[in-house]
Amino acid sequence: MRERWSVGVVCALLAALVTGCSSANGSDAGEGRLGGKAPASSTSSATTQPSGYGTVFLGVDECSSFGTTSFTEVPCTSERAAARVIARYDGDVSDGPACPAITDFVLHISAQGSSGGVSDGVIPKGYACMRNLEPPHPGDPGGGGGPRTIVGDCVYGSGSGQVRETACDGSGQRKPQYKVVKAVLRRASCPASTALYVQLGGEQPVGCARPV
Repeated sequence: MRERWSVGVVCALLAALVTGCSSANGSDAGEGRLGGKAPASSTSSATTQPSGYGTVFLGVDECSSFGTTSFTEVPCTSERAAARVIARYDGDVSDGPACPAITDFVLHISAQGSSGGVSDGVIPKGYACMRNLEPPHPGDPGGGGGPRTIVGDCVYGSGSGQVRETACDGSGQRKPQYKVVKAVLRRASCPASTALYVQLGGEQPVGCARPV
């Protein structure tokens, strides 16, 4: 059995449904974060300037619209509402906590200074973990997207030691080759049928993937 290990590197794009990438590495555990050591998955992101509805821009349980170049906070009852914030953190995604497993995409929020030009910003730089109000949900197991790889997700080999996530039902541009069937602490705990090890991060950082 040929063993491979994949470590994710986020590919941030403006679209709501995009595929992510990962690169080969010999490490046995990793950080469950977006950025340099993210899992083999996808994230949709946009840098957006704070404006809109709530006291705290895009706070937890608040909603955003979808736009071609930016996202605007709107009431969740609005016809323009498209996604809800399920977690919100200050700072860079590479330094902060990982988004929840069911996150569909991530919004990167630029800091906004006061009218007096305060450099540290009235609203600090941060990121919001978003969940679509209606299907599809690429962050769900097998959905083919989201900023994290979780049990139930599928990937395919993209060459040069990399894998990309794709929908398990074959509806994506590429057919799935492997499916993550279990999350464990160490590779030795994976089933014998494991053909690919995917870095997930968290308390059980090793994803055991088998051919589909």
